[in-house]
Amino acid sequence: MALSENYRQIIEGAIKAIEARKFYAQYPEHPKAYPEDATQKAESYFKGLLNKKFEELQQGNPAEWIGEEVSPYTSDALGITYPAFDVDTLVENADNAFQSWKKVSVEDRAEVLVEALEKIKERFFDIAFATMHSTGQSFMMSFQASGPHSNDRALEAMALAYQELTRYPSQVEWEKPMGKFSVKLEKSFKPIPKGVALAIGCSTFPVWNSVPGIFASLMTGNSVIVKPHPGAVLPIAIVVAEIQNALKEKGLNTLTVQLAVDKKEVPNTIELAEHPKVKLIDYTGGNTFGDYVESLPGKTVFTEKAGVNSVILDSTNDLKDTLGNLSFSVSLYSGQMCTAPQNFFVPESGVKTPDGNVSFDEVVEGFKKAVSGLANHPKMGAGTLGAIQNENTLNRVKSAKQLGGELVLEPAKAENAEFSNARVCAPGIIKVNADQLNIYEKELFGPLVVFVKTKNTDQSIELAKNMAERKGAITCAAYSTDAKVIDRILEEMESVFTPVSLNLSGPIWVNQNAGFSDFHVSGGNPAGNASFTNPEFVNKRFVWVGHKKIA
Repeated sequence: MALSENYRQIIEGAIKAIEARKFYAQYPEHPKAYPEDATQKAESYFKGLLNKKFEELQQGNPAEWIGEEVSPYTSDALGITYPAFDVDTLVENADNAFQSWKKVSVEDRAEVLVEALEKIKERFFDIAFATMHSTGQSFMMSFQASGPHSNDRALEAMALAYQELTRYPSQVEWEKPMGKFSVKLEKSFKPIPKGVALAIGCSTFPVWNSVPGIFASLMTGNSVIVKPHPGAVLPIAIVVAEIQNALKEKGLNTLTVQLAVDKKEVPNTIELAEHPKVKLIDYTGGNTFGDYVESLPGKTVFTEKAGVNSVILDSTNDLKDTLGNLSFSVSLYSGQMCTAPQNFFVPESGVKTPDGNVSFDEVVEGFKKAVSGLANHPKMGAGTLGAIQNENTLNRVKSAKQLGGELVLEPAKAENAEFSNARVCAPGIIKVNADQLNIYEKELFGPLVVFVKTKNTDQSIELAKNMAERKGAITCAAYSTDAKVIDRILEEMESVFTPVSLNLSGPIWVNQNAGFSDFHVSGGNPAGNASFTNPEFVNKRFVWVGHKKIA
C-alpha cells in the first residue's frame, strides 16, 4: 500500500488551505454537485432501514441488537437496531486492533482515511436523511453539516495530523565536533500513538462534532471506539461502516474503529471513559458530564461543552438588516447550535443608528417582528427552524415563563407543512434587567433569547466578558460603528479567549464556522478545552520518541 498521487494532492491541498485560512472546500456543499437521483435513492434507502437491523458494521457477533431513535419530524420510533457489545469486548477489540494499526505507516494511514472520506462522500444523502430523522435538522442542513462540511472538518484534522507526523525526519546522522575527533550518532525519531481513543458524540450534531476527533486519532495511529448518543446513532453508524470498509479493502483490521451503542437507561459511557486502556477521549455535550470527563486521571481529553454566547448591540448603520441577520441566527435549527447567540446586551439608551437612537424596547419589538416573520414564513420558516431533537428541550422552552423576567414573545409551535407531527417551536424572547443574572447566566439550550437592558455599552461588554470567563462562550456577535468601541470589544473578549463576529449582515451568520479557516471553540474558556482544529488537537494524541546509537 502507498499514498496515491490523487490522495496526496487532496492532503496537500488541505494543508495549504489550513495555512492560508482562506475559503476552501474539498467537498462541495450544494446538492446539485452530486447525482440528480441521489436524494430519491437515499430516501428509499432510509425508509428501507426502518424497523430493521443495521447490518453494515463489521464488528462480529453482537451480544444484542438495540436502538431507541425517534424522528423529531414524525414522532415515530425509527425501529432501527444496532449491534451492541459489552465494554470489555469493545476495549479488547480496540486494543488488539491498535497493536497492528500503530505499525501502519503514516502514508498508508493517510491512504486509508482519504479513501474512507471518498466512500463517505458517496453516502452524503443517506447520511442526510439519517441526520434529519434523528436530530431534527432540516434536510439541507443535514446534508451540508453531516455531509460535505463534516468531511471537510475530518480532512482538516487528518491533514494537520499528517503534517505534524511528518514534521521531523525519521532518521538522521548526528555529528558533534570534539576537537581532533568527532562523535557520530545515528538518531531516529518516531511518533508513538497513545492507544485506544473514545469519541463521545452528541444528539444534535452526531457527525460534524465527532469526525474531527475520530480522524485525528486514527491518523495519529490510535484505534477508536465511537460512542454515539442513543438518540442519534444512524448518521455516525454509516460513517463508521464506511471507515471499516476502507480498512477492510486494504487488508486491515476493521475493529480499528467500532461503534459502541447503548441505551438511555443503561448507559456505557462512564465505564468506557474510565477503562484503563482508554487513553484518549473526545467529548461533545453538556458541562456537567464534560467536567467529569476532564477530571479523569490518566486521560488526554478534548472537550466541547456548553457556553453562553452573547450579542453586543451598540450601533449600526442598518438596524433592520442587523435584526434580520440575528433573527436568522437564533432561529436556525431552533437555536440548537453551540454557536447560537443567547444573550443580547442593549444599553437602556438604545442602539445608535444614522436616524438617531432606537430605544431598548423598540429594538426588542423590532427583533420580535423579525423572528415572528421568519418563523411564520411559508417558504423559509420550516426549513430554518427544523425540529426539536429532544422532547425535554421542547418542554423546558415551553416553561420559559417560569424563568422570570418579562416574556415578550412566547415560544410557540410553528407549522411544518410536510410533517404535521413535527416538534417545531419558534423562538421565545425574554426581557430582563442587567442585575437579573440568575436568568441569563446559564445556557438556555434551544429557541430562547434574552434581551438584557444595560446601563451602557461598557456594561454590555463587561457582562459579555464575564459570561465567557465564568460560563464559557464559543461565539460573540457585536455591532458597532465606533472604531474605539470595536477595539475595546475585541480586546476584552480576547482576554477571555472568545472570537468576535463584527457587524455581520446578509447571508453570513455568527453560527457558521468554516473548515480550514475558523477555529471552532478556542479551548481557552469553560466552553471547551480543545479547538477544531489547531496543532494541539492532533499533537496531544501521540508522543515523539527519539532513539540513538553510535554510528
